[in-house]
Amino acid sequence: MNTSDLQQEKALLLQCRSGFESDCAAEIQDRAGRLGIAGYCRAQPGDAHVLFQAYEPEAATRLMAELDFRELIFARQWFVVLAELRELPVSDRAGPVAAAFPLRRARELSLEYPDTNEGKALSAFCRKFSRPLENALTQRGLKLGHPAEPRLHVFFLDSSHAFVGLSDPANSAAWPLGIPRLRMPRQAPSRSTLKLEEALLLFLDEEERDRRLKPGLSAIDLGASPGGWTWQLARRGLRVTAVDNGPMSEEVMATGMVEHLRADGFTYRPEKMVDWLVCDMVEQPSRIAGLMADYLAEGYCREAVFNLKLPMKKRYQAVQDALHLIDRRLRRSGLDFTLACKQLYHDREEVTVHLRRL
Repeated sequence: MNTSDLQQEKALLLQCRSGFESDCAAEIQDRAGRLGIAGYCRAQPGDAHVLFQAYEPEAATRLMAELDFRELIFARQWFVVLAELRELPVSDRAGPVAAAFPLRRARELSLEYPDTNEGKALSAFCRKFSRPLENALTQRGLKLGHPAEPRLHVFFLDSSHAFVGLSDPANSAAWPLGIPRLRMPRQAPSRSTLKLEEALLLFLDEEERDRRLKPGLSAIDLGASPGGWTWQLARRGLRVTAVDNGPMSEEVMATGMVEHLRADGFTYRPEKMVDWLVCDMVEQPSRIAGLMADYLAEGYCREAVFNLKLPMKKRYQAVQDALHLIDRRLRRSGLDFTLACKQLYHDREEVTVHLRRL
């Protein structure tokens, strides 16, 4: 078995959407550079992960401690790499993997793989490997189930090649591979409904969802047709103004919570402030960013969730430009606000933004 030279916690592995490896790499190098941490990325198109290799010992641990995972746009999950294990013996894969963890206690074990067609073929292998690995960890005296301890990660590239490492459960994704398991609602008119469901799950905790998405609140959905995002709000009891020249689905209108206005989403403005604004229109990110900033700055909504459709190249820069546009516009207006952005699992060539007045 071969072990690569990734000692002293110099490497950070970040999982991302396939095809966005260069954007994930650009982001982590940018964020590391701001902290004075030098390094380089190993990133290949289609691999669905990026390895940031720092030059200094324990730099990856420092990055995880000083960066807020929620502020990373393109990373779905991350962990500090302890070792890269190659040529794991078929007769005993679990032993070398368990030996790579120098701990006595951990919160949980996460067996992962790239979110690619090839990677998904490893899902059955990971399920079968879970029990032998847990047994091997127990034999080495490592106990799981301690909430305050790190999470163990084993990220397989194939059944004999894996990265092993640690993450802070309080500063990483709560779901394996960073993917929430959501079911497509039978009544929803389009799969885009899962984008908004995931966004509300990610950007708001349970208490915030109960308080800020309670029945009777008001919302606007710009570019609503056929109603996937409108349905998400209406099923929670919000009264929604769906703005689109296109048709709305019969299931959405049957909720009795929706008013459909055939109007241009860029020119429509409500008569009074609403609680929520959502928008999934296909348009240049700068134009959507400007529209959302105007809605908050001019007092048309309290909170917004919207998507920014990205160009084929320099997508990280396009996102940064759009977010800076919003930041400048709202700061000029004197408004206090929060701004968060993430590429969700259910997103495609886009990222999702949450913007809120304070």
